[in-house]
Amino acid sequence: MMVVPYKNQSKGKKEQVADMFNSISHKYDFLNHLLSGGIDIIWRKKAIKLLQNKGIKSVLDIATGTGDFAIEALKIKPEKIVGIDISEGMLAFGVEKIKKLGLDNIITLQKGDSEKIPFSDNSFDAITVSFGVRNYETLDKGLKEMYRVLKPGGHCLILEFSNPKSFPMKQLYSFYSKFCLPVLGKLISKDPAAYTYLPESVQAFPDGEDFLKIYGECGFINTQWIPMTGGICSIYLGHKKAKNA
Repeated sequence: MMVVPYKNQSKGKKEQVADMFNSISHKYDFLNHLLSGGIDIIWRKKAIKLLQNKGIKSVLDIATGTGDFAIEALKIKPEKIVGIDISEGMLAFGVEKIKKLGLDNIITLQKGDSEKIPFSDNSFDAITVSFGVRNYETLDKGLKEMYRVLKPGGHCLILEFSNPKSFPMKQLYSFYSKFCLPVLGKLISKDPAAYTYLPESVQAFPDGEDFLKIYGECGFINTQWIPMTGGICSIYLGHKKAKNA
């Protein structure tokens, strides 16, 4: 069963996700850091380090939101970073943030659908996604699009929430996500559906080895799964076969 933010609407998941992020865009950065205790910043830093010293010149950051992962990707010293997102509200905040940091000569944000990426085949050395793939309406379609626009030999880095499997993290995370997260999200964002959807979408997402299976079926090779913080979050690495391989 597909998990959607607004169960009483007839809109598809993609449209609902865009509406949800538009509604919380003004508080998104603050809530992200507050609700994760700031550990989301550490997760992004650890993930991007895996792409260092790979000769990456161009990066596509999908579901870029307000651009945090795109900004973090500057540490691998690419020549250009393009971020795409379906939420105009999130992009507006991201564009303003990047301008204030004086990074708009390297980072460009634009509206774009992860399942219909507006770039030609073999366009980017690396693709990054942070906390976005579980929001795809059709997961394998989005992954295949990512594979299409990735250059041969390119790297795909996905950062996503996952479900802890071991005691006591499993029990602690379950309590926090079911009871604390929705209450705090509602109080601050004024959109209760957004922070009810988050734990529901994490619970329904095929994480760990299940995700690696889908990742491989979509063409990616040498895939890796790296759990972090007791399995609350996971890094998934994949590559596109090089032409001479």
